[in-house]
Amino acid sequence: MKIQFLGTGAADWKGVPPTFPGYRFFSSAIIDDVLLIDPGPDVFLSAEKFGISLDSLKWIINTHTHEDHYCFETVKKLTEKGVVFVDFGVVDEKQLGKYRIRSLEANHSTCQGSKHFMIEDGEKKLYYALDSSWLLYDEYLLLKDEGADLIVLDATIGDVPGDYRIFEHNNLNMVRELKKTLSPYVKRFIISHMALTLHEEHEKLAANMKADNIEVAKDGLIVTV
Repeated sequence: MKIQFLGTGAADWKGVPPTFPGYRFFSSAIIDDVLLIDPGPDVFLSAEKFGISLDSLKWIINTHTHEDHYCFETVKKLTEKGVVFVDFGVVDEKQLGKYRIRSLEANHSTCQGSKHFMIEDGEKKLYYALDSSWLLYDEYLLLKDEGADLIVLDATIGDVPGDYRIFEHNNLNMVRELKKTLSPYVKRFIISHMALTLHEEHEKLAANMKADNIEVAKDGLIVTV
């Protein structure tokens, strides 16, 4: 399974010029060039920058409808080309080609119906957990029972202490605690959804997290599991 990060930024990157040092597009990812997670407003710009063809795209799934993760115009342009937008709603599981996708409730209270996804291709498992504060208990039980090859965790807040957003987003210490608990069941940990105003530059952040064996996603990064 190939995962490519189209964007790794949080909502406060809105309005920032792409020439800004360390610029991040809004968080989104594409699986094996056929499955798009989060059709945000930056998808086409990111695809152009990183030379990604969207011609093979078949399906779109969406974690939640905040404007940095969902853009009506993006969905319209892609569905007009035959891409299918898959709305999980109250449905917990769907089969899209070889991909078994299960949705679980996310701890992201400012957007009703937020989802995380367990994505399986018959060999490998990806757990995609943006946006969220911690994981809910059912998510823990699924990972404990079945494991995952890779988990992508929210890391919006950085190392800022006493920030109220911990009630719907993770800071880095929360990510570290999640890894300590989930390490017996999950092979690889990557963080994404970094806020411009709450994080240091990418190189320093990556060095900071390396000691905990946690990778930091950047725009255009390709990960194979």
